[in-house]
Amino acid sequence: SRGLGDVYKRQSYKRKNTFMEWIQPTSSTMLSLLIGLGLSASCGFRNYVPPFIISLAALGGHLELSENFAWMATLPAVLALGTAVALEVAAYYLPLVDNLLDTIAAPAAVVAGAIVSASVFTDMSPVMKWSLALIAGGGAAGIVHASMAVLRGGSTATTGGLGNPLISTVELGGAVGASILSLLVPGLFLVAVLILAGAGVRIWMQRRANVLPASGHSV
Repeated sequence: SRGLGDVYKRQSYKRKNTFMEWIQPTSSTMLSLLIGLGLSASCGFRNYVPPFIISLAALGGHLELSENFAWMATLPAVLALGTAVALEVAAYYLPLVDNLLDTIAAPAAVVAGAIVSASVFTDMSPVMKWSLALIAGGGAAGIVHASMAVLRGGSTATTGGLGNPLISTVELGGAVGASILSLLVPGLFLVAVLILAGAGVRIWMQRRANVLPASGHSV
């Protein structure tokens, strides 16, 4: 019986080690997935702020990047992205230019979201990584950007653009805060994204409902 007990213990230990070997990469993959989706959604606020924060975190050794994005953890990358952030932030405070940028930046936000998410997706095949990056990462960035575009359009219509600098400040704060939150508390920002998207869709539906009766009444 002692021999059978030893065999049972060895089998149990082996099964436990096998389970730990399986769960460890899975949890690591899920963590990188949550971080990537949060950062990609942040690109919907500002295209260059999340990549800049990623570059800073990676350069400081606080964030692991996938192999093809090691260049982001370099000083030249930090300087280049920092310059892009400064130009982007300044441009959004210019009258009329901000609305033009919303139109131009829509596809750019999707691309930025895909690249940002792919840069932190680890422990997965290239096909899986880029599929998730394009669909989930790009989609998250597009949803946030569209929601903020609706808010900016409402501000332009109601205040003649005078309230747009406030929207730009909120977007900048959202980009910085959401990027940092995604690194510190992965997954929490995704809940905020869903709330923001729901608010944006609700505002759009209300505006559409107000326009349709007005147009029908004029006919």
